[in-house]
Amino acid sequence: MEAVAAVMASEGVDTVFGIPGATVLPLYAALLDNGIKHLTVRHEAGGTHAADGWARATGKVGVTIGTSGPAATNMITGLHAALADSVPIICITGQPERTEPRQEAFPAVDIVEIAKPVTKWAARLTEPAQAAWVFREAFRIARSGRPGPVLIDLPIAVQRGTCLYNRKVEAPLPIEVPAPRVQPINAAVQMLEKAQRPIILAGGGVIGAEASDELRQLAEYLQVPVQVTLMGKGSFPENHPLFAGMAGLQTQARWGNATFLESDLVLAVGVRFCNLHTGDLQTYRHGRTFIHVDIEPTQIGRVFEPDLGIVGHAKPTLAAMRDHARRSSPQHAPGTWVERVAHLRATLRRPDDVDAVPIKPSRVFREIDRTFGPDTAFVTAIGLYGIWSGQFQQTFKPRRHMVCGQPGPLGWEVPAAIGVKSGLPDKQVVAVVGDHSFQFLMEEIAVAAQHKIPFVIVMVNNADDLHCGEGGIDHVTLMDAFGCPARRIDQPGNIADALSWATLESEAQQLPVLVEVMVEREADAATSESLNTVNEIEPAHELVPLAD
Repeated sequence: MEAVAAVMASEGVDTVFGIPGATVLPLYAALLDNGIKHLTVRHEAGGTHAADGWARATGKVGVTIGTSGPAATNMITGLHAALADSVPIICITGQPERTEPRQEAFPAVDIVEIAKPVTKWAARLTEPAQAAWVFREAFRIARSGRPGPVLIDLPIAVQRGTCLYNRKVEAPLPIEVPAPRVQPINAAVQMLEKAQRPIILAGGGVIGAEASDELRQLAEYLQVPVQVTLMGKGSFPENHPLFAGMAGLQTQARWGNATFLESDLVLAVGVRFCNLHTGDLQTYRHGRTFIHVDIEPTQIGRVFEPDLGIVGHAKPTLAAMRDHARRSSPQHAPGTWVERVAHLRATLRRPDDVDAVPIKPSRVFREIDRTFGPDTAFVTAIGLYGIWSGQFQQTFKPRRHMVCGQPGPLGWEVPAAIGVKSGLPDKQVVAVVGDHSFQFLMEEIAVAAQHKIPFVIVMVNNADDLHCGEGGIDHVTLMDAFGCPARRIDQPGNIADALSWATLESEAQQLPVLVEVMVEREADAATSESLNTVNEIEPAHELVPLAD
């Protein structure tokens, strides 16, 4: 286990999350001598979510530890979340001494078989001599290709064994980043240049590949507007003249949907084509050509067959497209298509300055955008609050809007925020939560209070009762029980002051601080037409009809 701890440290792990127990004590003993900080969480699911947040924030592999039996099975939801969102984490579990899971010893369970559907790799360490190499491979698999989670199960008898390990010569295994083939790169650039109304659709794969600069350079050179998916939020600055909004059924803008429906070519990079983004595929695909770039070959054609598929890592692929564009043609000037997108952006904005009571959700996020700087790291998940966050919040940098976008497990945000703040101690962290989601894994607030981990929690509460959320819980009183400050706001004019107060109070006391904002119960989450309904919009210039 000393070799395993050394491997973790050399892979860039400085913090792990978990709950000690009898079947993992040898590993915990080894961690003491390697300078790796451990945060004891209150629930194993919270440990996986914290490791998930740490990985999203740092770009490294997060680590979570649990014992055998129910501790291990509690981690499955977190593994599913990491797999769906392509987040690299390693989950370490223990097994009782000298038994096999099939022998039903207390509290054994065959966690390897259980975890296989929600991991890239699940394995049981069977020989002490394999320890360093199994963990090296675990880190390599977690980071390579489409990133994702790995589970390693450790029988305690193996943990107590010895092996040879030389810290001076061992190092992380190389990660292959394949160079894209020239022919599809050239074809893609030619298709972009010939299109009348092209857009680039940036997904989470752009952020995972650290390819935001290459994306911006390609878009600026060819003057192609850029849209982002929910997972790609932050890959392209939302105040850029070429930003074309978000399209979809939930996290979308009206002008983003209009832009997408008027486009004739889509270059999708690191995108899964989730059904909440595409909606009806016939409408989504009608009248446009698709180029799909993805590091994982089996993702291409999974939802629908593109006109051109390119297997490639987002960073070298976008760089190759940029370089080919620079060689093949002079830099493009903004044309009528870019002007059209700017017109849609200016004329189809949603109102966010409404002073009504109950408070409109859009007003909450207007104040969030105005209060917190562009370097603030936001954490949220899928619920009405997460949909509103995707719609209304402005994001300017990668790894600054971290959302559990595919599975959206309730309670993800608070432990994830702990992980994000642990990975980015010098950045301000804000968790956007709902009143119902907050009640799941709320015990992790105690972890932040115990370890002095400061962040702001903005709760968007659409419950009927002014003073309580779903289930009749008074969240202000609850935070007080944890020793953490909290305020409840029911007037739109008080939101900004409360957010500023929470920022100062959190930093001063080194604690999580809650601002609970009461919003209208029946708020319209979409607040615009979906992709499945084409609005009659007067074009700024002549367009080729895309649909009846």
